[in-house]
Amino acid sequence: MALGRWALGAFDTRKVGENLFRGRSLFDGKAILVRPVGDPGKLLVDYHVGTNAARLAPRIMARVIPRTRRSCLVSLVAWREPSMTDARWERLVACHETEIRLIQALLAQT
Repeated sequence: MALGRWALGAFDTRKVGENLFRGRSLFDGKAILVRPVGDPGKLLVDYHVGTNAARLAPRIMARVIPRTRRSCLVSLVAWREPSMTDARWERLVACHETEIRLIQALLAQT
């Protein structure tokens, strides 16, 4: 539910439909749509993203692996689409490194 606080490519998300959110990129201000699809039993979320609600594609996966009662491992996996340039991919990788730290900070507040 805190996607808009840590996802740099979909910052400040707002609900715009059934399980559909609109955020904006902190890089260029462009709007992006996100549909999170969770599997609570597996502790994972696939994020379907794009600019057209009818054509969202799964691009990001977040997974939580419990370690101890008070700690867990959180990972983000991104799928690179064929049209993505090397520069855009490198920016995404750098963003995910920062996003993991933002998630960690948010979890530490709970």
